[in-house]
Order: sequence, then structure tokens, then C-alpha cells
Amino acid sequence: MSTCSLMARACRRGLVWAFVGGAGALALAATASAHASVSPAVSVSGKLQLYSLAVPTEKNNLTTTKIVMTVPAGFGIDSFAPSPPGWHQDVQQTGSGDSAVITRVTWTGGHTPTGEDSLFQFLAQPASAKRYTFQVQQAYSDGSIVNWAGPEASAASAPTIDAKASLGGGGVSVLSIIALIVGLLGLLAGGFALVGTDGRGGGAGGRELA
Repeated sequence: MSTCSLMARACRRGLVWAFVGGAGALALAATASAHASVSPAVSVSGKLQLYSLAVPTEKNNLTTTKIVMTVPAGFGIDSFAPSPPGWHQDVQQTGSGDSAVITRVTWTGGHTPTGEDSLFQFLAQPASAKRYTFQVQQAYSDGSIVNWAGPEASAASAPTIDAKASLGGGGVSVLSIIALIVGLLGLLAGGFALVGTDGRGGGAGGRELA
């Protein structure tokens, strides 16, 4: 990958995180959803986009203390938003550098109470147009485990997203317009900061951007 391509990618990534941070999206309280989910449920293949993993704390008088997400093949995670306060991130990957592929992410140390979601955000790019299924394991403060890995109609269904070749008919895609707006708002906000930590896996916490 050329130096220009790397700089453009870093700039685009930085503008997205600057917009997300400026909008306060990461600070919003998360009301518990019905199931663990990855959103948006529909996105465009081959495009770098912002995704959110939300895992509800459903058991009464307990807290969620650990989340493990297994990443489906072909769903390329690029970087992470800072973890919520109290949570620590560990990333497992294959390969290194630009060839690194994130296969599993573990968040520990948090205490999400009953009725709220544990919410984590990341930039990722689905490689092709198809359905992607995530395996999510949730640990509670009493040691019990919930595996969000079942079929769609089950009580603990696995989170899925559908990547499409495009959204809508011809012309400029919806995500292209959103990307333009995000870029303009990021520039107007007065720049951005990239804070990266290398060493994904082995407790290093992965590549996290602020």
C-alpha cells in the first residue's frame, strides 16, 4: 500500500472518530436491547464503516463483567473507539502490520448493571456482499455465562449483519453522502487526534483510536 493511500486512510479514519467523539455518541447511556446485536444491521461491502456491538445485561441484581466477540471471516476490523470507562480490551489476530486480521476481541473489567447495554464501537469493512454471523460470549458477576450464538429465533441468537453490494438504486450511494458529511463536519470541528496502541493480542489492548 502506498504512502498516499495510508495517509488517506488514516485521515478518513480520524475524521470519522472526530465526528463520533464530537457528537457525543460514545457517551450516551445505553438502554438494554432485547438481544446482543451488531449494528447497523445492513451495510455496504467493501466500505469502511462504523459498527456498534451492544450486549444487554438481562439478569437481575448482576452486572456484565466480560464480553468476548469472535469475528467472522471476511469482516475486517480496522480500529476501535476507546472502551467505555472501566473496560479493558484485548485483541487476538493472525498476521501482522497491514496483513493483520482480527479474529477475536475480549473486553473485561466493566460492571454493566441490569437494564443497560455494554456498548463497544469499531471501524470495519465487510469484504463481500453476504451475511456475517458473530459469536458473542457474555460473563456475569456471579460467574454465569450466556453464549449469544443461537439461531435467529432463539432466546440467545447470534448477532448478524447483512452486507450489500449497494444500498438503493444508481447515483451516489447513501454511505458516500454520509461519508462526505462526516468529513466536512470533522474538518469544521478543527482537526482530529489519533491515539493508537500497537500490540494486539497478549493483553496489549489492540489498536484503539480516540
